[in-house]
Amino acid sequence: MAFDVAAVRAAYPALDDGTAYLDGAAGTQVPTTVIDAITAAYRSGIGNVGGSFAASRRAGEIVSDCRRAVADLVGGVPEGIVLGPNTTSLIYRFSQALGSTWRRGDEIVVSRLDHDANIRPWLQAAARAGVVVRWAEVDPATGELPVEQYDMLLGDRTRLVAVTAASNILGTRPDVAAITAKAHAVGALTYVDGVHATPHGPVDVTALGADFYATSAYKWSGPHIGAVAADPRLLESLSPDKLVCSPVAVPSRFETGTAPFADLAGVTAAVDHLADLAGPGSGARRERLLRSMSAVGSSERELFAVMRRGLAELPGVTLYGEPAHRTATAYFRVAGRTPREVSERLAARGVNVWDGHCYAWELAGALGLRDTGGAVRAGLVHYNDRSDVDRLLAAVAELACTKERQ
Repeated sequence: MAFDVAAVRAAYPALDDGTAYLDGAAGTQVPTTVIDAITAAYRSGIGNVGGSFAASRRAGEIVSDCRRAVADLVGGVPEGIVLGPNTTSLIYRFSQALGSTWRRGDEIVVSRLDHDANIRPWLQAAARAGVVVRWAEVDPATGELPVEQYDMLLGDRTRLVAVTAASNILGTRPDVAAITAKAHAVGALTYVDGVHATPHGPVDVTALGADFYATSAYKWSGPHIGAVAADPRLLESLSPDKLVCSPVAVPSRFETGTAPFADLAGVTAAVDHLADLAGPGSGARRERLLRSMSAVGSSERELFAVMRRGLAELPGVTLYGEPAHRTATAYFRVAGRTPREVSERLAARGVNVWDGHCYAWELAGALGLRDTGGAVRAGLVHYNDRSDVDRLLAAVAELACTKERQ
């Protein structure tokens, strides 16, 4: 079934403003079904969970539905889905729980390809526990994270390997399955940051070898909710700090405070929306998600080829990273223009892009860009079309040519 981007775009009221939203890597717009689901949750009346009345039961059903939806999206199980306000908060939560099991002289491995949220919490936990930190380095010319280096980084004291499933600025998709296999061979756990990867294709946490897999709903047309998928038995082995009277059972023991129930209803609606992006189909939601997200990946790759080729042909434009496997994400600079100047000029032309290090703090440093304003990031998601790309290329071309004439 062909991917009908016009039909997809029609589901997003925000796109009616005529803006080319190429800032999806920082957060996506939401479809009407998600907005309606959040509104319906409030209209029907919701209370906190654990009560004896209908509104409380509705809240409990919303939470359960959300866990099932996220599990279908990533290939996990509902009993292993931990929900939270955002991925960064959840990684800090798990860094505390895992860090309390580490002993002085243990080791962890982090990578310079990652968003800082999958680096800094682990470094801070390591410092508290007296744990050795080892770094997996990026090839700055290609943006690749070579797998072979892990043979030298891992040992019998390695307790955790944290790695991204896709770079949020270069789009690099490292060979996560190979990395996690090496980690498991020495008895280490793996924490995979799937925030940037999840919107761009099908996800199977088992195939990836992820003991923990993090994702953020607002990167795939949902509200601002984070989630971590793990084996419930692994969650049972951890004891996070919690209130004495809060739930002991997993996954609830990792969730502090009262959940934003209406937003969780929006997460379920977002997963249902993703499942039908390639058109309504039959079969279980997990099956439809795999078909739909495969179609999303193919559509994005085709459009990204146009965008990247167009940027590469413009005078004075430097593109960073040339990984073999990537998401539809470009990171570039325009000669004679600061990244902020480029993003401001593009915004004035109705083209939304991001600029700076985009929280890829270590990677921006490895590329030699962190101290000079980073670069400009333009990324595609499932609702972007050729007109968005054409507007980006025209606006960047105007900037580049104007600077050349000066």
